Amino acid sequence: MNTKRRILFVAENVTLAQCVRLVTLARALDGERFEVHFACSEFPALIFAKERFVRHPISSLAPEAAARALEAGQRLYEKSTLLRYIDAERRLLEAVAPELVVGDFRLSLSTSAELMGVPSAVLINAYWSPFARRSAFPVPDHPIIGWLGEALTERYFPRAMPHVFRHFASPINAARAQHGLAPVGSLLEVLTHGTFTLYPDDAALTPVDSAPSNHRFIGPVLWQPDLEDELGASGSADPSSDAAARRLLESGRPLIYVTLGSSGSVGLLPQVIEALAGLPVVALVATAGRAALAGLPANVVARPFVRGADVAARAVLVISNGGSTTGYQALSRGTPVLGLPSNFDQHLATEAIDRSGAGLSVKARQADVRAIRSALDRALGNASLGDAARRVAQGFARYDSPATFRALVDELGTRPASSLRGSNAS
Repeated sequence: MNTKRRILFVAENVTLAQCVRLVTLARALDGERFEVHFACSEFPALIFAKERFVRHPISSLAPEAAARALEAGQRLYEKSTLLRYIDAERRLLEAVAPELVVGDFRLSLSTSAELMGVPSAVLINAYWSPFARRSAFPVPDHPIIGWLGEALTERYFPRAMPHVFRHFASPINAARAQHGLAPVGSLLEVLTHGTFTLYPDDAALTPVDSAPSNHRFIGPVLWQPDLEDELGASGSADPSSDAAARRLLESGRPLIYVTLGSSGSVGLLPQVIEALAGLPVVALVATAGRAALAGLPANVVARPFVRGADVAARAVLVISNGGSTTGYQALSRGTPVLGLPSNFDQHLATEAIDRSGAGLSVKARQADVRAIRSALDRALGNASLGDAARRVAQGFARYDSPATFRALVDELGTRPASSLRGSNAS
């Protein structure tokens, strides 16, 4: 008889982060005690090759569609899509019968769990919390800037935010209403709605005030691909090119690690590379398989994927899309960050990192070669960035997100089901 406790993870696979953070937490559960189920639109070998989860394919928004919607300032989901999600999730929950379902950016999941009487946990960065300590929201890249200009957009954006947040939240509230459930609230409430809300952050970096007890900091959830070689493989059929690249990387010159991840403005890579050309550094660019780079300067090496945390530990600076995935990976190794944010999430993460003193940024919409080179000059000549990054690393080191998550699941197992089932209020 199978007496293992069943835990289900459901990822909305719009960026790499949504999968890898859940995979990292799922790995934390002892296979002797838990039967781990994982639902995702696809299971790439880079992430899942060595995992023994029970896999469940589930529909998800295509990353390309998500990117287009974000660039256009449009909603990612409409009511009809979310109703389809809820139907699929309810069937999955009925089939698996988990004692807990954990989601990352799966906006419909807590509603499905509520309808099925299953406790839910939502993984969401604390800078999205309704309780986040903030003075204002940053202005993401948006077509309206082209119409109004930077100054007017900065001036009127705060006034528009309540309307924008209600607009983005209305499809899930409409879907809930169709199922006889009360609305959750605006966008921030929707994003953090669950029996438990888990912040994969350091409370010192992204503080919240007066959050309820079911909102918990678990610390940064860090992942890097399980590659045999730290620098990955070039994909080239010419082994001499790999040897030349390794000699360059081991030349003793300062290393800059560059990756715009799976959601950054990949069109910026040529400007970044041109800005790096001729500097007395070596640059390692990880493209996440999104770009084929040719004719690179003599001091630049490109790979599809690398072991990012290990490379960041060797680097003097990490250039990223500004988001928390690579940003936290770099800071965990005490390496400062130059962020090039475009979407809202990246701007929020960048704002927190910059505020800590461990990074600086150039908005993607302003990131031409001159601006990037100027930022590089400032970063490479600023010892205080490294000092601040090492302080942040010390704060990160106080957390153990897998252990904290295990403790939460164990706590769940000791609480009466009646105290949890159907209780998804944030």
